[in-house]
Formats: sequence, C-alpha cells, structure tokens
Amino acid sequence: MTPTDAPTTTPANAPTTAVTNIAALVTNDPSLGDGSPIGLIQDAAVVIGGDRVIWVGESSKAPATDNAVDAGGRAAVPGFVDSHSHLVFAGDRTQEFNARMSGRPYSAGGIRTTVAATRAATDDELSANVAKYLAEALRQGTTTQETKSGYGLTVADEARALRVAARHTDEVTYLGAHIVAPELADDPAAYVALVTGDMLDACAPYARWVDVFCEKGAFDGDQARAVLTAGRAKGLVPRVHANQLSYGPGVQLAVELDAASADHCTHLTDADVDALAHSRTVATLLPGAEFSTRAQWPDARRLLDAGATVALSTDCNPGSSFTSSMAFCIALAVRDMGMTPDEAIWSASAGGAAALRRTDVGRLAPGARADLVLLDAPSHVHLAYRPGVPLTHAVWKAGERVR
Repeated sequence: MTPTDAPTTTPANAPTTAVTNIAALVTNDPSLGDGSPIGLIQDAAVVIGGDRVIWVGESSKAPATDNAVDAGGRAAVPGFVDSHSHLVFAGDRTQEFNARMSGRPYSAGGIRTTVAATRAATDDELSANVAKYLAEALRQGTTTQETKSGYGLTVADEARALRVAARHTDEVTYLGAHIVAPELADDPAAYVALVTGDMLDACAPYARWVDVFCEKGAFDGDQARAVLTAGRAKGLVPRVHANQLSYGPGVQLAVELDAASADHCTHLTDADVDALAHSRTVATLLPGAEFSTRAQWPDARRLLDAGATVALSTDCNPGSSFTSSMAFCIALAVRDMGMTPDEAIWSASAGGAAALRRTDVGRLAPGARADLVLLDAPSHVHLAYRPGVPLTHAVWKAGERVR
C-alpha cells in the first residue's frame, strides 16, 4: 500500500482529542478560515480521532471529545514534510566544511568521502544513524521524511541502504545515480548500465522513487534520462537533482518525464521556470545547501510569481547541508529567497506533500493525517521572525503525541 492509499476513516471506537485555545491555526486548506492559501483560523481547535483530523474550526465551536488539550494560546501548524534528505550514511565531513568555509568551493566529488565511510559501516550502524536524525527532525516538527540511498554505489550497498531506509520511512528513494562509483570513474557508461540493470533490480523492491544527480561532475542529460526511464519501467516515480551547481537539462527532463519534483532549481532559465509553472512537477528548494556552501540562493519569488508549485526541504546530508531543521530552512527562504512567511510555511508542509504526491499530509483538515505541531509562539510567522530559536512545544504524528 502506497502512502497515498492510507485509509481516511476513523475507527468508531477510537478516542477523540480536542486541541483547543490555538491562537492561530495553519490548515493549508483555502476553504477554511480566512480563505488564504494557508487557511488560517484564529482562536481555533483541532479534533483528532485515531490517526486522523476529524474537525477543525473556532475553539468555541469544538464538539465534545474524550480528551482535551489546552494549547495555551500557541500557534499550530501542520507537521513539516521534508521531501529531500540523505540520511543513510556514515562518517563525518567536518574537515571538508571547514576547508570550504575557508574558500574552497563545493563540488560533487566530495560525496566519495561519505561513500567510503558508508560502505565500511554495518547495517546496524547505518540504521542507528537514520533513526537518530529522524528523531532529531521529529523533535523539530518534521512528521513526514523522504530519504535516499546514494552513498553505497554498488549493488549490495545500494540495496542495503534502501532496506535500512525502509525500516524507518515509507518515502524511500533509489539514488544509485548520485555520482559515478569510484571503481568505474573512467567508464561512466558502464556505471549507468549497472544503475539501470542489476542495481535497479536489487533496489526497486525497497523504493518508491528513482532519482538522479543531473549535473556537471555527475550525470549528463542522456545518462539521467536512461536512469529515470529505467526506474519508471520498474514502477518507480522519477524525481531529479536538477540545476543545482549550473544551468543544465535537469529541470526540462524532470518536466518531460512528469517527475514529482525537480530539486535545488538554483540556476534556471526563463524556459525552465515556464516549464515548471505549466507542469505538476514541484520545484523543491533546499536553502540549507546554499547556506552551507555559500552558493547563490534559489529565486523562490521568480518561481512563485510564474505560478510554479514550490516546496522547501532540508537536503539533510553530511556534506553540503547538514541540517534537519525545517524551521531554519523557512527562515532562510523568507530572508534570502523572497518568500513571505505564509508561502514558506505552505511550502514546508503542503509543498513537501505535493513533492511526494501525498494528499494525506501537509494540511490540517478533516480526513488528513493528524500531524500537528504546537509552537511556543502566537503565530507561524515566528518561525522566520525568531530564527534559530527552538519553538516546537509539542508534536502529534498520526494522532499520537510524540513530544
């Protein structure tokens, strides 16, 4: 069963809980509240039954429930949906970061350091690492997390990375085409054949998505097309690392193949922006990478004004964006990428859901999964207004209070 097939009915005997006295509730449903894209309701309540939201509205009109939680005048937002991360890894790249901050630019080749450490790690070590970073993200309000392989680059290591990831999340992505494996650096065609052949056969049963790093130093347009079409033939849905370090064919390829998302989107032509705006491919922006590499910021304003759907994600990985904080990415998007606070909270929740083609998460409306974050603040705007401050007061995931 895929995540989008999750049941939307509440068991008749499930206890109900009302979270009341919410100062401002972001629903991401424009039919609710103020009618804006974030569907803001003032002085609100949310009623949870089982793992679902069964009612939202003004706090004074909340129905009777089995249990009640007083939000104390705090704001509530949907659980963050982080649609791009690389959590199956081992090792540390502190020295690389330190050197880069001293003037050496980031290049795709830095991935090889993590490949060596990941290959040397045990399954238990990798699983513990994934669990640690998922727990870290959950404490900060992330209730849905995608993660990828890509640090094994052999048939056995990529397959075990996906097996490990699948223990922890439903949103698993096959990224054998992260870079060319060191052993085949002089024969990229042979590596593409491996990625689209034996490696894909071994990995497809554990993944929902297929991804490729379409970039100079990684895979060109023809190679990326081969990887994505082979994955699609195995039932995997494409997504693309596109146009991060330079202009290139990644965005156009993503749109052509109806990829769920084109991720990074830092260097875009007008034709790229237009293609995204007239497709259902989501432009997923990853400001942690630009922050950690001192690179050019993606222009979210340009994409939004053109009508493209925009998501925000952490790109949590040990090399170029070692953060699990969606709140931090919201603050960066507002400060440096031209987004309003309303747009940023939508992109970090509903936008991420769109990038994962999910309708059950990223919103707080009847029928949605009960993923809710209470903030130690009266408004979601504080996520950008108070950058770096730990504002997460409480988290519910699938109706269960986990913090």
